[in-house]
Amino acid sequence: MPYINEDGGRLNNYAVEPKVYMAEPPTNEEKRNYIILGIGGALVVATVMAIAFFVTNSVA
Repeated sequence: MPYINEDGGRLNNYAVEPKVYMAEPPTNEEKRNYIILGIGGALVVATVMAIAFFVTNSVA
């Protein structure tokens, strides 16, 4: 960690900054995987909501 002596004898500690890099756009295969995961997640949420709806209406 880089320590800096400031005026008045104070010791200050600065975080090490990460190396910067350019992000690459997703490939077609990655885009397809994102779509599949999104659809799967939406189906899970819809299924849980449907189960909750039917359970609360059947308790009456």
